[in-house]
Amino acid sequence: MMRWRAKRDPVSVSREITISNELGMHARPAAEFARKAGSFRSEIALVKDGNRFSATSVIDILRANLERGAKATLEAHGSDAPDAVEALARLLGELHD
Repeated sequence: MMRWRAKRDPVSVSREITISNELGMHARPAAEFARKAGSFRSEIALVKDGNRFSATSVIDILRANLERGAKATLEAHGSDAPDAVEALARLLGELHD
């Protein structure tokens, strides 16, 4: 018998991302990304080189040193984790300077 996960059960989702913005994740795109990440209930992080950075903190995003072409993992844990990862990955592709 298959048991379906209730929509409100917390889940973990991760996705490999590549920074495509020409100037990388500097202050303006970092602030936009953090604002969007903060709109979700899930705990969201960026993982680069084994270090975890809060996706809701502009300072943490800047500390991650995400230049153009940098690869990182976007991780979310919570009830809206799939939606959060999808929306944030899409936003990264739309950020342009």
